[in-house]
Amino acid sequence: MQIEHRADVLSPAPFPAGGRRVIFYFVYDHRGEIDDYIPYKLEALREHSDHIFVVVNGDLTEAGRARLEAVADTVWQRENTGFDVWAYKTAMEEFGEGRLAEYDELVLMNYTFFGPVRPFGPVFDRMNAEPVHFWGMTDYGEEKPNPFTKEGVLHRHNQSHWNVVRRELFLSQQWRDYWRDMPTITTYVDSILNHESRFTHHFEELGFTSGVAFPEADYPSGHPALINADLLLDDGCPVLKRRPFFHYPPYLDQHAVIGRWTIEKAESYGYPVAMLWSNLVRNSPPKTLHADAAMLEVLPDVDVSYDGENPLRIAAIVHIFYEDMTDELMDRLVMLPSAFDLFVTTTDEEKAAVISATLERRADARVAHAEVRVLPSNRGRDLSAFFIGCRDVLEVGRYDLVVKVHSKKTVQDSFNAGRWFKLQQLDNVLNSPGFAANAVALFQREPGLGLAFPPMIHIGYPTMGRGWYANKEPAQKLCDELGISVPFDEVSPLAPFGCMWFARPEALKILTDREWRYEEYAPPNRHRDGSLAHVQERIIAYAAAERGYHTRTIASLEQMSISHTALDFKLDQMGATMPGYPIDQIQFLHRAGWLGHGGIVALTRVYLKLNHPRIARLLKPLDRPARVLHHWLWRMRHPGEWREIERREREDAAEEALDGVAQTGSGWDRGTTPP
Repeated sequence: MQIEHRADVLSPAPFPAGGRRVIFYFVYDHRGEIDDYIPYKLEALREHSDHIFVVVNGDLTEAGRARLEAVADTVWQRENTGFDVWAYKTAMEEFGEGRLAEYDELVLMNYTFFGPVRPFGPVFDRMNAEPVHFWGMTDYGEEKPNPFTKEGVLHRHNQSHWNVVRRELFLSQQWRDYWRDMPTITTYVDSILNHESRFTHHFEELGFTSGVAFPEADYPSGHPALINADLLLDDGCPVLKRRPFFHYPPYLDQHAVIGRWTIEKAESYGYPVAMLWSNLVRNSPPKTLHADAAMLEVLPDVDVSYDGENPLRIAAIVHIFYEDMTDELMDRLVMLPSAFDLFVTTTDEEKAAVISATLERRADARVAHAEVRVLPSNRGRDLSAFFIGCRDVLEVGRYDLVVKVHSKKTVQDSFNAGRWFKLQQLDNVLNSPGFAANAVALFQREPGLGLAFPPMIHIGYPTMGRGWYANKEPAQKLCDELGISVPFDEVSPLAPFGCMWFARPEALKILTDREWRYEEYAPPNRHRDGSLAHVQERIIAYAAAERGYHTRTIASLEQMSISHTALDFKLDQMGATMPGYPIDQIQFLHRAGWLGHGGIVALTRVYLKLNHPRIARLLKPLDRPARVLHHWLWRMRHPGEWREIERREREDAAEEALDGVAQTGSGWDRGTTPP
């Protein structure tokens, strides 16, 4: 950029031959750990720097410190305040201006990108020749109005994950003034407004010259690091920002950003994407990552990827409450591409005898070993059977892969809904021999893959938009207890609704290390949202992610055809009610709030909330009395339905009271209530 230089601004110069460079690298991890991608990056930067000064905000484990010290000259830890801005400010103060004067260039960079995807060297070589005072790797285009303040201008600026400054600037009085006058940074927006979006324009206004290695003007969007990451990589950019994989999916949808293609591109250039996955899964909401990276695998029914020369040790864990489904389930399991050990759990000796006779009659060659286990309790149904009844099977090292299915009938729902739910699960786990081989091949190919299960069911069930149901609060409590700090998805979890899956035992270790007890699970007649089994179902992917294992959903071609056409029509109908992209429609509905039971009262409430928020706030105290009145009027209009609800609640309470006595005797709840 051409700038008219002031008399007190030294002319820009190229990086001198034999010049010296210091890198200030900022890192923050709420666990205090250092993931693989950071030492990999710093090691690659070593040949381009004379001193690497790592500044850590907050906690740092001993193992984390050791990893940093192996690739850095200085590791300096400070309190977690001020974001990256004050990390840089205080690190430079710690380093000292006298020492800084020994260098020709300083680099301020942070942990928010993967790299090098392409080599660092060509970029340094190219920018070394540029006569500039400072330069960035990528920049962000100008916006009017400023999206953060809703007024003025957000100036074009070099992005703060990589800012390189030459001595003509960092030894100037203007540089000292900038950092001396830096206000306290307490929020992410403070960091954007007071540093990232200000830095470039501020020094350009003072007469300093800036440059950028991959200017946004050369790309189709004003934010190529987020929207055109694949094009940047093709042009030799060594940096891949982490944000495209945890940014709000409807925004990326609006801009047709396909994260899957970006990861494939990075892998094609030789970047070890296993490091990318292990970092992203621990720090991103799983369903968000699943959408951003397009982690659904539609598997063909012809084997195209299984490595028969390297079979995995597979255990099949099958809970059979309905013994008449034994043949149906075995017909599915023998589709597995290699021999497996079979562990069947059931609820009483009579069922066990029928199941054993069926297995003997079939004499399936794929079954290397078979056990039928009678459980002491049906509390928790297939999940207690899995985590308690087969805990020994799940010991790390015994098997490479576990496939879990169960005799699903869903008798409490309509026939069609229950039939569809069963097939939606089985067809998307074990649809055919070719499908099963391709599913197992995913685990052969990706050591970091921990789980694979069907997509969220949405035909016949109103799951979408409320997948947490009443389980979010108890799930958060359980995650806190187990040490799972992976961020929760807001609306619905990434979860195996229906509880059929492939899993690597190592990915389940957080859950299998805990010794669960049958009495922690709800009685079969109280098996509902908020109970332990439903909570476990929803946190399995989060438990795997905490250990660095990612989750994929898998689907058959036929199931995906049915699912997509139904989903396409439903979204089309909902989209017809308001204009704009889905992100606009979603934001409108979030502002409007829930309509409750509908009607003129609910619509009036929405109208006031959107157009007269002050009046809506004044009327808010009337919400609860209005709901109570509505509830009372509903009871008056539907006396038969209300009496039936009360009767069921009384029966449930009585059974729960008896349950406390029944557990002290023998034969507690063995098969008395269907799962």
